[in-house]
Amino acid sequence: MTIKLFADSASDLPLQFYENNDVTLIPLRVEIDNQEYKDLLTIEPKEVYQSIREGKIPKTSQASPEVLGNLFTKLAESHLPGIYIAFSSELSGTYQTAVMIRDQVKEEHPSLDLTIIDSKCASLGYGLIVHEAAKQLGNGASKEELIEMITNRCSHMEHLFTVADLDYMAKGGRLSRSSAFLGGLLNIKPLLHVEEGKLIPIEKLRGKKKLLKRMLDVMEERGVDLSSQLIGISHSDDEQTALELKAMIEERFGCKQFYLNMIGAAIGAHVGPGTLALFFLNRNL
Repeated sequence: MTIKLFADSASDLPLQFYENNDVTLIPLRVEIDNQEYKDLLTIEPKEVYQSIREGKIPKTSQASPEVLGNLFTKLAESHLPGIYIAFSSELSGTYQTAVMIRDQVKEEHPSLDLTIIDSKCASLGYGLIVHEAAKQLGNGASKEELIEMITNRCSHMEHLFTVADLDYMAKGGRLSRSSAFLGGLLNIKPLLHVEEGKLIPIEKLRGKKKLLKRMLDVMEERGVDLSSQLIGISHSDDEQTALELKAMIEERFGCKQFYLNMIGAAIGAHVGPGTLALFFLNRNL
């Protein structure tokens, strides 16, 4: 039986991925100058980064309840089972809203079979899980097998990232101001990770070269069987540094499989230009 997969735009996968793999996209929303856009559908990430460079502060909001309601009703009427892998509940209200809307739709359509999973992941960390789910579904995995794989990978997906300016996240409420420690004037680069779906600073390093090396050191400490993994790298309009990091990983760990993409509009509105993020599975898998 066909299983319908749903994911939202915070997975930072390109629109082509959704089209080619029959995964239903749930767009988050971005507002600039009182104009609302649908992430990935009606706004490109570069537009967000340009607006930030111009001094604007884009706002974001969770997926539309109306869109969720329509998609879940359509799923119920199709009598197909579904799985929605959602953006971390610690960073967006989309997961909680989706659960509420599913329960409402179920009152009218008791046969609705939709499992909603809180990924506790973001950007391509989340995207790699959606990517693997689509791959395994194509190979004939059952719903139970998919749920087991998804929940396992969600709990073991490492996120390592740096931002050019922590103030972007502090202003957007994604990081406490007390955590937005001093950086720019001294060329200090923050290294952060995700813990239980929350953004947590790890340490500060001086200069890009030391930062990238430290990212690889942490990758070695935490990763497992890295050479056979699909490694995710996302960036906010800094492809050159993303490719530099990729080359370093290839040389050090012999990795051959990479998924590189630009950070989308919804997450990009909070992290700002110059963000670089690295994703892989950890030793606890």
